[in-house]
Amino acid sequence: MQVVQPIREQEKIEQMQEILIRQSHRDWLLFTIGINSGLHLSDLLTLRVRDLKGKYSVTLKEEKTCKEKTFAIHSQLRESIFEYVKYMNDDDYVFPSQRTGKPIKRIRVYRILSEAAKQAGLNDIGTHTLRKTYGYHYYQKTKNISVLRDLFNHSAPSVTLRYIGVQSEKMF
Repeated sequence: MQVVQPIREQEKIEQMQEILIRQSHRDWLLFTIGINSGLHLSDLLTLRVRDLKGKYSVTLKEEKTCKEKTFAIHSQLRESIFEYVKYMNDDDYVFPSQRTGKPIKRIRVYRILSEAAKQAGLNDIGTHTLRKTYGYHYYQKTKNISVLRDLFNHSAPSVTLRYIGVQSEKMF
């Protein structure tokens, strides 16, 4: 199984966003919400328009842990969400397949991220990259591994540090 890494450099995050926005507002929004929320992909994909529309924060029950998770939506992201969902119904999935209207599949997300990563010159990118990128940058800003451990529901701080790639950072 491939070990995926967070995107550490802000310029690479911005490069990924530029690549994704050119191909699809949906793909850009998936990436942007993913790196700003720390949600599991399964929770991201099941978001509906009503969960985000007009909200300053989102609270949902995580599928994997059954725990409540809340994340803030900053003003620029809120504006992008508004533009994206303004013609959608409240019951629509935020990240629908063009064919079925149901949420896109995990493998599709992998392909979207992988292709954009290649164009940006990044390796070791996968669906967990979104969550790991959130964790990595949260830790770099706060150095508060305890809160991040709780947020990710990990058993120990060492697990969280390994997950966000901080221990292996010296190799890069």
